[in-house]
Amino acid sequence: MTAISTDAQTICYMPAAGLMACKPSVTPPNPTQPTAKCCSALTHADMRCLCSYKNSNVVRSLGIDPNLAMKLPGKCKLPHPAHC
Repeated sequence: MTAISTDAQTICYMPAAGLMACKPSVTPPNPTQPTAKCCSALTHADMRCLCSYKNSNVVRSLGIDPNLAMKLPGKCKLPHPAHC
């Protein structure tokens, strides 16, 4: 099974709608607090898989700050099983 599924538009089991809901929380210079929709989508994500994107140019090309992204589980009060 691949981490990215173009048919379902998911990345690491996180749907595109969830990624978009989280984007304001991981975009500098003024990130917002994550929404309930963002946190809900994050609960279904494969955190180890998402960690593999931490140093990816793809993430940066989307305007996402990987360091802000790594803080999302804590802000959503979710366990952070993966140590990126």
